[in-house]
Amino acid sequence: MDSSVWNIILEYINVVFFLFTMVLFTMFTIMGFLSTRNSIHYRNKNSFNDLSKVMASPLAPSITIIAPAFNEGMTIVDNIRSLLSLRYVNYEVMVVNDGSKDDTLQKMIEAYDLEKIEREIDPDWKSKRIRGIYKSKQRSFSKLTVIDKENGGKSDALNAGMALSENKYVGCIDVDCLLLPDALLHIVKSFFQRSKKRVIAVGGVIRVANSCLIDGGKLEEIRLPKNWLARFQLLEYTRSFILGRMAWGSIDSLLIISGAFGFFDREIAMAVGGYDTNTVGEDMEMIFKMRRYMHDRRSPYTIEYIPDALCWTEVPEDLKILVNQRDRWARGNLETLNTHKDMFFNSKYGRLGLLSYPYWFFYEWLAPLLEFFGFFTVILFWYLGILNWDFFLAITASVYMYSIMFSFYAILWEVYSYNEYTKTKDILILMLCAIIEPFTFHPIVVWAAIRGNGKKLFKVKSGWGSQVRKGFAKAT
Repeated sequence: MDSSVWNIILEYINVVFFLFTMVLFTMFTIMGFLSTRNSIHYRNKNSFNDLSKVMASPLAPSITIIAPAFNEGMTIVDNIRSLLSLRYVNYEVMVVNDGSKDDTLQKMIEAYDLEKIEREIDPDWKSKRIRGIYKSKQRSFSKLTVIDKENGGKSDALNAGMALSENKYVGCIDVDCLLLPDALLHIVKSFFQRSKKRVIAVGGVIRVANSCLIDGGKLEEIRLPKNWLARFQLLEYTRSFILGRMAWGSIDSLLIISGAFGFFDREIAMAVGGYDTNTVGEDMEMIFKMRRYMHDRRSPYTIEYIPDALCWTEVPEDLKILVNQRDRWARGNLETLNTHKDMFFNSKYGRLGLLSYPYWFFYEWLAPLLEFFGFFTVILFWYLGILNWDFFLAITASVYMYSIMFSFYAILWEVYSYNEYTKTKDILILMLCAIIEPFTFHPIVVWAAIRGNGKKLFKVKSGWGSQVRKGFAKAT
């Protein structure tokens, strides 16, 4: 090929990469601004609230916390104890034993003195066969209900709990999550703080509990994870929740609520058919369905986001488990985007179609693919002797420095706003993670996304997978 043609092609590629980079820089800068403004507004608005009034009010709505459990024998007793200690009157803890193969059910029966009860079950509701429903003989555990069913996956377990619940709101959480005592008070306040819009869902920040001290289901001491994989995930979660989702929440454009901590208006959740059991991205799919349901009926609604640290969970410390988790996230992301592809730049859905969906398409789905194949393109261009080194080094250095700056801002804003990690050493370790993340943790995440997309595109059968729990550290 003529050298002049090559030069034109290379210049075109350089322009495309430059524009793509500038768009990302602009987008994340705006995201930082929106999240900061929303965080300040949230703190000012809630600084004088007395949450105890919510708990004492006779009008406080009923809530069911649904927690699917599969092979959680190591931590199930402490996790339930934590859920039963929440500061709220009218709530139920419903643990759905999804066909566990270990001693999960037996430990619950022994620890909480459970007995099987008779209860009518809707035969038409979609979920695997329910083998038994258990309640405690002791009055102190009257809020606890245990559902034992055949294995059908997390979505199926949540659907079973949703169908058996009789309360106005349902909370769908991971059973290993640790909710702080005031969590339900914040949730209820969020559902009722709007007068003109119906709040159909409430989500919040997920915090990393690895290496923290837990005693009797209560968070005794917050500690930085000792495992480096967990530290990188802590940094990632800080960026994602404190800045990313806070920003999307400020313009009412959230398209995902974490499956570890999501509360829903049960009427709307049931109206859309509950969770989709044919996807591994059930949490994102649920929000898409509920938003579309309200949009199609032109009903004023919103989804609230709580930045307070109400939910703590254990993240993977094993590389294989981490890759499997991110593989699953990538497949779920692609499944949901494909199912709702008619929203892409569709003005009918407002900001969701014009902003949120394109963001998820270009950044959450397309960006890892561009990174992966871009790496091999750089090698090919270097081999052919046509790589523009000045431009390559300049754009790489710019992206690297901006990513560090964004991570540093997330860390420092977290310290200023919530100050969960008070030791200077912990902050410096997180900053070190931000500096080395692009060369260590980030390539792992990109590879997991590539693997997940590859499985989906080439129709390689792969399920939800499981995470082996180490259990929380005990206070002594």
